[in-house]
Amino acid sequence: MTNILYRYLMIIVACISLLVGLQIPNFIDQYQKRIDAHLREVTANLQPFQEIADKYFGGDIVRLIDLHRNSEAQPFREEGVAIETMVQRKQRFEADLAALQTSLPQKALNVLLHGDREMIDEALGQYSYSVPLNQDALLFGAGVALAILLLVELLLALARFLSAAIIYSRHTSST
Repeated sequence: MTNILYRYLMIIVACISLLVGLQIPNFIDQYQKRIDAHLREVTANLQPFQEIADKYFGGDIVRLIDLHRNSEAQPFREEGVAIETMVQRKQRFEADLAALQTSLPQKALNVLLHGDREMIDEALGQYSYSVPLNQDALLFGAGVALAILLLVELLLALARFLSAAIIYSRHTSST
């Protein structure tokens, strides 16, 4: 009876692991689209300032920012901070999007370790679950399922080993 329950437990773990593994490529896709959309938005917002920098400073937007920051008028100084914030945001999105131009496992690792926290939270908040049936998703899902099943098997084997060792030590110490 225990053997049957164990088999069913492993089937359930495999199914859940596969479904979770299938969601990872979908999440990465939604994350990447979100980064791209925000990059397009900040680029459009910066365009008028970039045109001014092109016209007066040979395209150097940093010189435009410095001009604003060194202005006598407080509103222009604050505008310099706002422009600089947009430039930094654009650079952040460009770097993140460039880092995502790789294989699926590397994308997943990049999002996990270096993903933009604001974009991850936004993607999670508006995440739409689906089961993509493309080769990358299926392979990734199967890989996650296999890794989790192996981990569960190793933990159960370790538990059996430790249990047997404790029983053995109690048996040898009582005789």
